[in-house]
Amino acid sequence: MNTSYLSLGSNEGDRVLWMQKAMDLLTENCGRIVKRSSVYETAAWGLGDQPDFLNMVIEIETDKTPENLLTEIHRIEQLLGRQRSIKWGQRTLDIDILLYANEVIDLPGLTVPHPHLHERLFTLVPLAEIASGYMHPLLHKSIGQLLIDCTDELEVHIFSKE
Repeated sequence: MNTSYLSLGSNEGDRVLWMQKAMDLLTENCGRIVKRSSVYETAAWGLGDQPDFLNMVIEIETDKTPENLLTEIHRIEQLLGRQRSIKWGQRTLDIDILLYANEVIDLPGLTVPHPHLHERLFTLVPLAEIASGYMHPLLHKSIGQLLIDCTDELEVHIFSKE
């Protein structure tokens, strides 16, 4: 089994319901959720004129390879109504692989650690809540230190505590 950290985000429709359905499907098809962060609310990152996002991070134990995990994530996103028409656009659900078992992966369509992880408070805040001591395999800093060093100014507010 490998440990992976996934970010979940939604800014369309019943945001909480989409993330709960995603966790249910991830548990059924990918592995056991070991930890989950609180849910945070932020303005949209990258493309501002859209509803606020809810974001959280989960730690999952999986026997899937990173490529198979990504395939399953895309299937779950599509099943839950994800449309990939506008980059950083409004969506029912967005699931990203942030980290996978200390691996560094650079394949077409899959980069792990997530290349923007250290630049975005909406992923660092929930990730630090459940894995602040985890060392980023490329930057050689803990998630807690990356959070301290992050220059993102997008406000992150607690929506619901785990």
